[in-house]
Amino acid sequence: MRKIRVVVIDDSAYNRRAITRMLESLPEIEVAGYAVDGEEGIRAILDLKPDLVTLDIEMPKMDGFTLLRIIMSRCPTPVIVVSSKGGDDRVFKAMELGALDFIVKPTTGISDELLNIRESLHEKVRSVLKLNMAGIRMRESLIAEGMFAGKKKRVPPLPDTSRATGIRLIAIGSSTGGPPALQSIFSSFNEKPPFSVVVSQHMPPGFTRTFAERLNRLSVFDIKEAGNGDLLEPGKVLVAPGGRNMIFHALADQVAVRIVDPEPGENYIPSVDRMFSSCSEIFGPHLLGIVLTGMGNDGARGVRAIKAAGGQVLAESEDSAVIFGMPREAIATGAVDKVISLDRIADEIMMRCGIYS
Repeated sequence: MRKIRVVVIDDSAYNRRAITRMLESLPEIEVAGYAVDGEEGIRAILDLKPDLVTLDIEMPKMDGFTLLRIIMSRCPTPVIVVSSKGGDDRVFKAMELGALDFIVKPTTGISDELLNIRESLHEKVRSVLKLNMAGIRMRESLIAEGMFAGKKKRVPPLPDTSRATGIRLIAIGSSTGGPPALQSIFSSFNEKPPFSVVVSQHMPPGFTRTFAERLNRLSVFDIKEAGNGDLLEPGKVLVAPGGRNMIFHALADQVAVRIVDPEPGENYIPSVDRMFSSCSEIFGPHLLGIVLTGMGNDGARGVRAIKAAGGQVLAESEDSAVIFGMPREAIATGAVDKVISLDRIADEIMMRCGIYS
């Protein structure tokens, strides 16, 4: 099998060595080259044409944002951002510009954290084997149109809601490629809709708060990281906190959030399955579940629960999903009502909620 060829771009010699060692511990990986700044990085990418790039954002001469803009326009290549813990807002800006995913920058010395980084890096690099290049190309076209930056509002103003179908909650699950996909959906609305939204996006602790704040700035929704006791309200989006799960309980005529620790053996956190299953128990036929891009099968068990309770399910289509794993597994259950491209999901939500047809 041909090895995955990687270029490592980082101005820190320690980080370059650490990332190279972690990558080369996988037999299917070859580090084809490295660069110490953005200018060298562009030359390395154009000359070596790697399958994947690991990229530090803050570098001398040319930063990672400029490199991303140039590379994505000239030679689109999967990029994993290597970020410091304090660089979370910059991570999501990089993902708007086309980066695929991120890991937290290694610390100095050998530690448990470094081992965790190695596992995360291995998982994300292996995901390159499952990348859907058609989805990558569609995402680049959406970036060019400004959808991921919240510059293009697609859904028209909301008319009379007398034809509403009774959907009260939209539950969305996503993983790799999910942050810009979610941003494109939420930024498509001009007015707050008459339903609540909950999101489980696979993400480590410490990043979901900034992610939610960024979405909030680019959307008419009220978007925040979920906390214990938060109520589900129309026009409000609650994002499950990284590294934990979001479930729900009924309080008289309201529904509140409970944040719980993962169960032993859970591979995908925040769990889409746990969220979907909990939602379905309370909302039944008033629930619309959506499975977006991502690797693995999280959400497949949950969509069965939604369908069994009388709810509806959408899955992102292969032509737009960066990684089609999660949608494919959901579709294979037979519980998905419609498979749809990312650029049509906002319209489909409004139609299914009876806002317009």
